Parts: sequence; C-alpha cells; structure tokens
Amino acid sequence: MPKTTANKLTIIRVVMIPVFLAILYWGFAGSRYVALGVFILASLTDLLDGYIARHYNQISDFGKFMDPLADKCLVMAALCWFVEEGTMAGWVLAVVLLREFAVSGMRLVAVEKGRVIAAGWSGKIKTASTMVCICLILFGIPHWLNLVCQGIILVTTVYSGIEYFVKNGDVFKES
Repeated sequence: MPKTTANKLTIIRVVMIPVFLAILYWGFAGSRYVALGVFILASLTDLLDGYIARHYNQISDFGKFMDPLADKCLVMAALCWFVEEGTMAGWVLAVVLLREFAVSGMRLVAVEKGRVIAAGWSGKIKTASTMVCICLILFGIPHWLNLVCQGIILVTTVYSGIEYFVKNGDVFKES
C-alpha cells in the first residue's frame, strides 16, 4: 500500500468505483442519490490528493500513474452506466474513449523519448466539467439539460484532445 496520504486518497478513489457501480446496479429506492454522494466524494478525493501531493511534496511515480487512471476509470464507469440506462448517447462515450486512448498513447510515445507531458489546463477543465455534468445527470436533470451536459463533455473533451496534440505533436517526429 502506498505510504503517502495523496496516494492513499487515490487508492480510496479506485475502491469507490466498484462501490459506486454496485449502488447503481443494486437499484434500491434512492440508490441514484447514494451513488451521486459516492461519486462526489470520489471526485473530491481527486482534488484533495492533488493538493496534498503538491503542497506537501508527496508527488510520486505511483501517483503520476494512478491518479489520472483513477479519474478516467471513475468517469468511464459513470458514462458507461448512462449509456446502458439510455441517458447518454453511445457515440458520446466513444468520443471520450477515443480522446483518452489517443492522449494516453501520445504520452507513452513521449515517455519513450524521455519526455513527460503534463496535464494542461484544458485537460483539468475537461475533467472538472465532466465530473460536474456527471453529478447533474446522476441528480436527474431534465432531458434538455442532460443534452447540454453531453455537449459540454463533448466540447471540452475534443478541445483538450486537440490541444494536447497541437502542443505535443512533435513527439511523433522521428529524431
């Protein structure tokens, strides 16, 4: 088990993902609101672990790997649930997945060349706005607002993906 507080919070977030899904699939009265509470807590651990890691110098290779992976798994779990229940179009999820795989692949190529691609502001805005939209959809918003949330998720996802490739596309050039 990782020893730093920041890494422990990341592990807690990872553990909360199956709890979040189990509550949704269990489907008891009010389960959606309980799942919303779990999702909010998991999202807050993302903010907290990042703050603690930077403020108390707890940045680690484990955290650099697991923190973004935990975020992606949490978001994808919620989006997959929405597609399954019919409150989100499958192609929206496909666009989000494509962006995540593409950016992760680019980061792997960069690492092979000894370069680290840090998360940009647009990626942070994408993550935050996506998490807020997921909370709203879990809360049970009207259909028109759900569509607005899907649009926000799409626009921030595509924009941040394009920005990553424009700023870092040189990693694909042969030396």
